[in-house]
Amino acid sequence: MKTQLLDASKIVLVTFIFSAVIMFLMKKVAIHIGAVDIPRNEENHRHIHSNVTPKLGGVGIFLSFLIGYMLFGEQSIKMNSILIGSFIMILTGIVDDVKPIKAIHKLLGHICAAMVIVFYGGILLNNITAFGYSFDFGILAYPITIFFIVACANIINLIDGLDGLSGGICSIFYITIAIIGFYQGRAGSLVMILSLIMLGSTLGFLLHNFHPAKIFAGDCATFMGFIIAVITLLEFKGPALISFFVPITILGIPILDTLFAIIRRLLKGQPPFQADKEHLHHQLLGMNFSQTKTVLIIYGINILFAMASIFYTIKDPLIGKIIYIIIFIIVIWFVFQTTIISENNPKRTKKVMNKILRKDK
Repeated sequence: MKTQLLDASKIVLVTFIFSAVIMFLMKKVAIHIGAVDIPRNEENHRHIHSNVTPKLGGVGIFLSFLIGYMLFGEQSIKMNSILIGSFIMILTGIVDDVKPIKAIHKLLGHICAAMVIVFYGGILLNNITAFGYSFDFGILAYPITIFFIVACANIINLIDGLDGLSGGICSIFYITIAIIGFYQGRAGSLVMILSLIMLGSTLGFLLHNFHPAKIFAGDCATFMGFIIAVITLLEFKGPALISFFVPITILGIPILDTLFAIIRRLLKGQPPFQADKEHLHHQLLGMNFSQTKTVLIIYGINILFAMASIFYTIKDPLIGKIIYIIIFIIVIWFVFQTTIISENNPKRTKKVMNKILRKDK
């Protein structure tokens, strides 16, 4: 076990160092080709920062991922599909970071990447067993898996609204999966290698992205979500719903934030993916928390999700369930105390939004 831990540490350390160093180059490249984020104060715009910032951090993560694969990975059809799909995601992100493209064009790129995973890599969500019933998706397994991959990629991109937020949440996911795999004796598996490589690569990026950020992931943040989707599908070892549910709950915060955003916009009669300033991090900022404290609070909640998953899987399912219940209570309280879903809430919601609006002026 000691040898396995040393090997895992080596993977994380090598990719972390490479990622931390390559980000300096990515900053210069981004500025050179015009892939920079210019803050705007338009209504409903999500920008919080005030400085022009280079955006190719996601490309640096991808390059670190490639280095990690060449040094520690093994060639296989599945791994080839992951590399090809990742390249498509990154290429789509770079194009959008240099000159924004229509959402439908980005979606087509994401679908193409997901199709490579499904049809070439053969990575599929075929069936699920829940509450004593077995659901075999049959031919629907293909569109369901493609939808899941595309959704994960965009969920991470949607929550990428504060310095260090998406990188930190993804890092928590990768390390949680690695801890579970390590204690289950799966060191050296594809899931473990992917998780450790991405952990080091993302932490190296986070070194430059934590507040005040010197570089953003840009639209290439979808790459992190893409790999999370692949890891989840690979981690899904059987038809039991819980084996799929556990890795998904680690993404509790971005999933809930996206779900709340869709519900909120539909209630207002707006397009479900229209940008606004009522995401979870906006709500916390409106409560007078600084950017750093807001990000740390979200980290803390996400770590609770991760702990619940770890306890449920390898330690004590009862403790895991208790933590899930605690999180559920916190979420319900937050929903009724903020405008994250509806403006027709307690007085506190008006105070929150007034603070947000004052900060925008």
